[in-house]
Amino acid sequence: MLIHSASQLLTLAGGPQRGHALGTLGIIENGAVIVRDEKIIAVGTTDELRNAYPDEPTLDAGHSVLMPGFVDPHTHVIWAGDRANEFEMKMGGMAYLDILAAGGGIISTVKATRTASLETLIAQTRPRLLKMFAHGTTTAEAKTGYGLQTSTELRLLKALLALDDESPLDLAITFLGAHAIAPEYKDNPQGYTDEVVNTMLPMLKEWWETHAPRLNLPFVDVFCETKAFDLEQSRQILTRAGSLGFPLKIHADEFDNLGGAALAAELGAASADHLVRTSDADIAALGKSDTVAVALPCTPFGLAEKDYTPAKKLIAADAMLALATDCNPGTSWNESMQIAIALACRYMKLTPAQAIAASTINSAHAIRRSDTIGSIEVGKQADMLILSVPDYRQVGYRYGTNLVKQVIKRGRVYSVDVGYYRTA
Repeated sequence: MLIHSASQLLTLAGGPQRGHALGTLGIIENGAVIVRDEKIIAVGTTDELRNAYPDEPTLDAGHSVLMPGFVDPHTHVIWAGDRANEFEMKMGGMAYLDILAAGGGIISTVKATRTASLETLIAQTRPRLLKMFAHGTTTAEAKTGYGLQTSTELRLLKALLALDDESPLDLAITFLGAHAIAPEYKDNPQGYTDEVVNTMLPMLKEWWETHAPRLNLPFVDVFCETKAFDLEQSRQILTRAGSLGFPLKIHADEFDNLGGAALAAELGAASADHLVRTSDADIAALGKSDTVAVALPCTPFGLAEKDYTPAKKLIAADAMLALATDCNPGTSWNESMQIAIALACRYMKLTPAQAIAASTINSAHAIRRSDTIGSIEVGKQADMLILSVPDYRQVGYRYGTNLVKQVIKRGRVYSVDVGYYRTA
């Protein structure tokens, strides 16, 4: 079909954007796109493509913004239960790490998730994925990590594969057995580290090759943080994962700077995420690497904290910056990348153009899919959004509402209606 009459077509063409190049939107006014067989086959102005493809079925963008679908490169979208009681504790002044040490936080969700059936996990996660999709996320990373034991972690993987098959939204799956120290190893963090390295990771590879042989291996992630995994334990886990062929990610510098970002750059990880307390040396290492710095502005907002990822320093260091929701039950139950963009503009001082680039082409690179998604270019997957507004600067400027009118996923059109979706 010919999608035509876009007030602004944001192509984001040219690949991931480093440093001060962030925010290059590649705008075509009165833009149009030709889609066939789930792919983009032509990009140009409406007049150009109408003349070149006079017999093509059409979809009128209605003089609104046409842009790539959002890519959310960091979520913990699969879990059971909720932690509303802990939110009340945090708002009463209790620190997150203190809640974690008292058996709350991640461990609280682990207890609920371990007892949840496969069917329950799918049923509770499905609405979150559909809300993401309705708010314009066409591809999302999804982590395990609320099992902290092999059997539950594999059940989470099985649920994610089922959801990936049924949902219009594509998932990039990450194994996060090293999300926290398992309660059985509360006093022996090195023992749990060894369990991840010697038992979980080899079993994961065998399981994946049996259950998902047509898919690339999942990412392996680790929470490198005080009261979780220290730098050497994180190195141990990621080095073993890399030796088994898994692509790598890391949680780093959310609360303390342990050197996790530099470790990610050294090991060639796809991304280093959070990066609130990141040192200048670690920032410099990211700027010299292909590791994407993924900021999660919804998380400090959810924790009512004042410090955010130092985006300006990362840009000055020539790093690649991306945004994500960090959708999770404890600190950021938010499915909308539009909210992440609004917060990044206000608290990280990004322009709307920079935030959009960080949420499309750069976030696609954070899950190593920038060759197929994240921009509107010939040959790429037809994942696009038609907004309800004529100017891209409305994204970030407005918040608490959904500016997505239609989602185009692999060339199929979905019309958004009050937070849900229906096929057009």
